[in-house]
Amino acid sequence: MNRQLSDWLTDQLAELKSQHLYKTIQVMDSPSGPRIKVNNREGIVNLASNNYLGLANDPRLKAAAIAAIEKYGVGAGAVRPIIGTMTVHEELEEKLASFKHVEAAIVFQSGFSANAGVIPAIVTKEDVIISDQLNHASIIDGCRLTGLPNEQRPIYQHKDMDSLEDCLKQNRRFRKRLIITDGVFSMDGDIAPLPDIVKLAEQYDAAVMIDDAHGSGVLGGGRGTAYHFNLQDRIDVQLGTLSKAVGVMGGYIAGNCLLIDWLRQRGRPFLFSTAHPPAVAAAVLAAIEIMETEPALNQRLWENTRYWKSGLKQIGFDTGVSETPITPVMTNDEAKTLALQEALLDEGVLATAIIYPTVARGKARIRTMPSAMHSRDDLDVALTAFQRAGRKLGIIG
Repeated sequence: MNRQLSDWLTDQLAELKSQHLYKTIQVMDSPSGPRIKVNNREGIVNLASNNYLGLANDPRLKAAAIAAIEKYGVGAGAVRPIIGTMTVHEELEEKLASFKHVEAAIVFQSGFSANAGVIPAIVTKEDVIISDQLNHASIIDGCRLTGLPNEQRPIYQHKDMDSLEDCLKQNRRFRKRLIITDGVFSMDGDIAPLPDIVKLAEQYDAAVMIDDAHGSGVLGGGRGTAYHFNLQDRIDVQLGTLSKAVGVMGGYIAGNCLLIDWLRQRGRPFLFSTAHPPAVAAAVLAAIEIMETEPALNQRLWENTRYWKSGLKQIGFDTGVSETPITPVMTNDEAKTLALQEALLDEGVLATAIIYPTVARGKARIRTMPSAMHSRDDLDVALTAFQRAGRKLGIIG
């Protein structure tokens, strides 16, 4: 390696470690489930996964994937616009559109690439993007890819409708105004005030895009935040993920036919990345079918969420402003957060430390993710571990 690059990397990594910002990668050697094998340890209670409904290891999804491999092979062989589109990809997009109660949908390789694909494709130098302060990194990067200067990418204070209205008033001169918000905010677990956002958007003739990565499969009976508020007909762009509650991999944009047709022409990840393996598309199809026909999974997710939040609060932990299964355990200290993650793992629980730059300095937390797959015993074991570890580190009394 080039010496200057090597020296720079060495210094940067040392700086991360000195500031307690260095992240250790945990390695799983089992399916994603309520208890997993991590770093050669069996039976670890898994509170770190986005596998909200437990579908990542569902036998019906595995069977669908295997059948697709037998029929189509292991790869699509090309990008979608050349000859990478198989019938299973079209079936999936039709299913997603029906599930979301919109005209059409287009699938991308990930939620991140969906943001990278849609935002630059629908925004020009004559437009402005107005974005929530705590939007996901993929939204931020999607906005940067437009090439717009900072003054055409104003940020409104988190969920502050007065701040949003000020941005709308100050940017009336632009041809298009696009408001972008997460549906569920991934670090705090709170929900965007979508009815108020839509009201302002309609008042000031702005379009609305919602990134519903953590609302998909969770809110609105699984159909997401727009459906939760009965606003699916008044949202211009809906982004969803296939990698979290759906249990597989990918992202998608749902909306009207004009939008989807344009993204097939100008969505760069769609145009220039190989299509999903057919097994992935088939597994997602099976997952959507389950989500439509088995509402008990979503109900179980929320039962476990209420039980988990109540237990943490009784012990004495601060869970912030969460309204969803995303449940932060606030420590507000990077070193304590990393120590708590290690102490929990010693107790047999995997829950991830979230530190800068994922969240602001002084806002460190352990993010916990109860799911439909957890038993009460799993959650009780985890609560006991949190109580022991929290007391040991002086986080709770």
